[in-house]
Amino acid sequence: MADFKYSAKSPGGSTVEGTITAETKAAAVSELRKKNLVIIKLDEERARRISFGSGKATLAGSSSKAGPSGKKLRVKKQEIVIFTRQLATMVGAGLSLLESLEVLGHQAESKEMGQVCSTLIDSVRSGSDLSAAMELCPRCFPVLYISMVKAGEVSGQMDVILNRLADYMEAAEELAREIKSAMTYPIISMILVLGITGFLMIGVVPTFKNVFDSMDIELPLITQAVLDASNFLRDNAIAVYGSIFGAFIAFMMFRKTPMGVRVLDRVTLSLPVFGPLFQKVCLARFSRTFATLVRSGVPIMSTLEIVAATSGNWVLERAVLQSRDAVREGNLLSDPLAEEKIFPPMVTRMIAIGERTGALEMLLEKIAEFYDSQVKAQVKGLTSLIEPLLIAFMGVVVGGVVLAIFMPILDMVTALQT
Repeated sequence: MADFKYSAKSPGGSTVEGTITAETKAAAVSELRKKNLVIIKLDEERARRISFGSGKATLAGSSSKAGPSGKKLRVKKQEIVIFTRQLATMVGAGLSLLESLEVLGHQAESKEMGQVCSTLIDSVRSGSDLSAAMELCPRCFPVLYISMVKAGEVSGQMDVILNRLADYMEAAEELAREIKSAMTYPIISMILVLGITGFLMIGVVPTFKNVFDSMDIELPLITQAVLDASNFLRDNAIAVYGSIFGAFIAFMMFRKTPMGVRVLDRVTLSLPVFGPLFQKVCLARFSRTFATLVRSGVPIMSTLEIVAATSGNWVLERAVLQSRDAVREGNLLSDPLAEEKIFPPMVTRMIAIGERTGALEMLLEKIAEFYDSQVKAQVKGLTSLIEPLLIAFMGVVVGGVVLAIFMPILDMVTALQT
C-alpha cells in the first residue's frame, strides 16, 4: 500500500486536497473517480516528482521563455480540436489534469500550442481552475469553450464535456468549410473575368484604334462604346484603380463599425439567392451551440449570452438577447423567438415542445442536423447553378469586347468581297 496526495475538483466545483491510500496509482485514480472527482494532481507521497519531474522542469523552463503572453497567442482551430479530444481521452483514462497537460505540451505540433500548454500548466499548478487558466489565452479558447469547461469542472464530467466540445467544434468547422467552398469558386471566377476584361480594354483594344482611324469608316455603336471606354480607362487608370481600391478599404472599415455590422448583416439575409442560405447557416449554428451548452449544464442566461455572441449575425444576436430579457422576466423562450422573422415557425414550435417536455437539447440537436443537411444541399445546388452562370457571364463580357473589335474588320472584309 502507498499514500497518494491528490488535488481534485468536487462536483460542486470546489478544489479538494487530501491523501488517499491505495495499492497502486491506478487504484487511487479509480477510488477518486468513484467520488465524481476531477483529478488535477496525483502524486505518490514519497516520490511524487519521479514520474513527470523532468517534464515539469522542462515545461517550467520553456514557459519562462514563452515569448508572447497568453493573450497574444493564437493557434489553428484544428489544433484546438485535437488538443480537446486528447485531453478528454487522458482525463477519461484517469490521468490527472496536470499530467495530461504536460503530455500534450510535450507532443504539441506547433511552438504556439506548446506555449499555450505551458501557460495552462503554470496556472493550474499555481492553484487555478482549468477554465480560469484558459481565460489567459482568449484567442485560443473563446467564451463558449471556457463556459463548457467550467460546467465540466462543476459537474465532475470533464471528459464527457470535452468530448462534446470537440464534436461541436468539428461540426462547426465542417459547416464553415462547406460555406467557404461555395464562395471561393465564384469569387475567383469574378476576379479572373475582371482581370481578363481589364487586360483587353487597356492592353489590346487601344492597338486597334489606329487601324480603325486609317480605315476611315463609320464604326458600329458597340465598337465605338468599347473604344471610348478603353480610352477612358487608359487615360484615367490611376484614378479608376485608386477609386476601386479606396472603395474596398472604405467597405472593410465600414463593416467593422457597429452600424456597418448591423447594415451588412441585414442586407446579407435579404439577398435573393444567398440570403436563405446564410439564414440557415445562422440557425444551424444557433441550434448546435444552444444544444451543446444546455446539455453540458451551462445556466440558461449564460447560454443565451454565449449563443448571441457566437451567432455570427447581428439580427439573430439581437433577437436572442431580447429573448434572454423576456426569459429573465419569467416568460418561455419560444414566445419571444416566435416574434422574430429570422426564426421560422418550425424552429420556435420545436423549442416550445422541448421546453414543455424537458427535451430541449435533443430537439435543438435535431434542428441543427436538419439545417446542416439543408445547407449542404443548397451549397451543392448553388455550385452547380453558379458555374454555368459565370461561364455565360464570362462569354458575354469577354466575347462582347472581342466581337466589338472584330465587327468593323468583318464588315470591311464582307464589303470588299462584294
